Amino acid sequence: MGDKANTHPGAAGRATAADHPASVRNVVLVGHSGSGKTTLVEALALTTGAVNRAGRVEDGGTVSDYDEIEHRQQRSVQLSLVPVEWDGIKVNLLDTPGYADFVGELRAGLRAADAALFVVSASDGVDGSTRMVWEECAAVGMPRAIVVTHLEAARADFEEMTRVCAEAFGGDDPDAVLPLYLPLHGPQAADGHAPVTGLTGLLSRTLFDYSSGERKESEPGEDQLPDLEEARNRLIEGIIAESEDETLMDRYLGGEQIDVKTLVDDLERAVARGTFFPVLAAAPASDGARQGIGTVELLELVTRGFPTPLEREAPRVTTVDGRPRELKPCDPEGPLVAEVVKTSSDPYVGRVSLVRVFSGTLHPDETVHVSGHGLADRGHEDHDVDEKIGALSAPFGKQQRGLTHAIAGDLACVAKLGRAETGDTLSAKDDPLLMEPWQMPDPLLPLAIQAHSKPDEDKLSQGLARLVAEDPTMRLEQNQDTHQVVLWCLGEAHADVALERLRSRYGVQVDVVPHKVSLRETFADKSGGRGRHVKQSGGHGQYAICEIEVEPLPGGSGIEFVDKVVGGAVPRQFIPSVEKGVRAQAAKGVATGYPLIDVRVTLLDGKAHSVDSSDAAFQTAGALALREAAANARIHLLEPVAEVSVLVGDDYVGPVMSDLSGRRGRVLGTEQTAGGRTLVRAEVPEIEIGRYAVDLRSLSHGTARFHRAYARHEPMPPPVAERVRQQAEAG
Repeated sequence: MGDKANTHPGAAGRATAADHPASVRNVVLVGHSGSGKTTLVEALALTTGAVNRAGRVEDGGTVSDYDEIEHRQQRSVQLSLVPVEWDGIKVNLLDTPGYADFVGELRAGLRAADAALFVVSASDGVDGSTRMVWEECAAVGMPRAIVVTHLEAARADFEEMTRVCAEAFGGDDPDAVLPLYLPLHGPQAADGHAPVTGLTGLLSRTLFDYSSGERKESEPGEDQLPDLEEARNRLIEGIIAESEDETLMDRYLGGEQIDVKTLVDDLERAVARGTFFPVLAAAPASDGARQGIGTVELLELVTRGFPTPLEREAPRVTTVDGRPRELKPCDPEGPLVAEVVKTSSDPYVGRVSLVRVFSGTLHPDETVHVSGHGLADRGHEDHDVDEKIGALSAPFGKQQRGLTHAIAGDLACVAKLGRAETGDTLSAKDDPLLMEPWQMPDPLLPLAIQAHSKPDEDKLSQGLARLVAEDPTMRLEQNQDTHQVVLWCLGEAHADVALERLRSRYGVQVDVVPHKVSLRETFADKSGGRGRHVKQSGGHGQYAICEIEVEPLPGGSGIEFVDKVVGGAVPRQFIPSVEKGVRAQAAKGVATGYPLIDVRVTLLDGKAHSVDSSDAAFQTAGALALREAAANARIHLLEPVAEVSVLVGDDYVGPVMSDLSGRRGRVLGTEQTAGGRTLVRAEVPEIEIGRYAVDLRSLSHGTARFHRAYARHEPMPPPVAERVRQQAEAG
């Protein structure tokens, strides 16, 4: 951060257990898919000595993206932790997927981290989803810095990308987003592109040349000074504007030369407070080089400018029965409070839980209280159990390196927590506590599945339970109306990974089937029916006759049963039997097999036999009467209608509203919100929005979000209803 030379050859690359929160930095890497996050993590691991020059850990494999699914899909699909050390500081690098389907992994990374590195590709720019994550971080005051990658690409322009980042992230203060270094370019290649060979430190006016494979210092040439001084002056003004010393700006404008150490100290404080957002550059190391371009500078920023865990306000903590509990921030001697930010299955050690310790110190082989509340809607039942944890470790590629302890502020992997799920709280067994869960994105893409074979059916329930325990952004539904097993996912890629994990991890092969919505039936007009169930086949017979009238009711009324029998035509003890038969038939449906709702059934008359009448006979007669009434009436097919709220950038409001109308939706209104966005509210039939999570992302280039909630059932248009009836008959 102070542009000092790297006089040490990295530090002890292997991360060990931290002994004080001040010696820990937790950093999450954020950026769109393909921006270079994983490559940057591996470059940082190389610079710290954690990996060899081939980018491999000593035991084989890379430090990130080591999951088999990631290898097959050629992209990150899960949060991964890479701990390294620099200048005696343990840096926990949290690499997150950039694809929108895995935003749950990103949210987990944001929860575990104290600062964020936004990785922006010089060839792709800043996309809408990255801007939205920036706003999320701004809302909670998380310190941030920006790293521009892919500077080796043709037409890559660091200065232009800095301007784009200032525009995208600076808001009302673009001078809070400024570079600390400028790229140093080598000789121009045949294609006209000049490769980046080093950096120029603006505050120190020093060149850092990486072209030899080692970082070397030199003085800038006369031809470089004008551009350097212009950028340096703007940086100094930006730093002074954020300084707590109110006299500094007047002194600077008065011509005083501000000491570089003063500027660096103010810069570091502004970065840690989350009021200044430096822009850095990173480029691949040359063949055989031990350091990637910009990695030393980035590590200096992380270790000297980013906040320690002591500076973070911990999430809200309560007792398991909901009483508030006050804790000292990040106290290694305090009560144990740790949170499971990720759960995964390892083929050799079983379930592994990645935890962030917020208070106290976690030790191997101790018994802890595992508490999970507030995620029942995702298929996670509330639970409170005591479990003995196994070993503590730091992940490194496919290896787990043992830790002796994990103090408040640190991250560690915990083995053998069989009941722990993502989002659970670990605390002392004699002092059980609960952390407020972080906000999870809603899974809005349904995936209906069924077991491929009988052996798969036997394993399906357990496999699904493990799947949702690992991933709280996935919701498991056992739909009682359609009798389907439905996994609600964030998108198609999320669904593909879920199916792959079921197959490869849990040995369950499933088939994807069309998702059904919960349709209903109702009577369009009044109708009558007579149910006659008379059988005489020797011995005790069956005799029951009833006459009913059925009329439609307003939506939401359910089934209403009225008794208007006079003169004892149906004995009193059999009237409940008729109602039971009517309700049983209504649940089965009367036309297309969907439940009947919103009708009044009135029992008018009937006949009984002193010997042959029975409860079962009148149940059958009631069902027959309802079916006859349906045969004599027009039956409306009702479809569920959802209330949909879409938050979308102003540029895409027109296309979104047009698309909703094309889905038979009714736009209820729009509302202007902050950040150049509009909230569009509409009512749309659920059958039309099964794939809306995918389609809206395409329509808005990934910048829109939506929420859906059941509103009511209403009649389906006749042409649509006729298609459904034909499908039901064909099936």
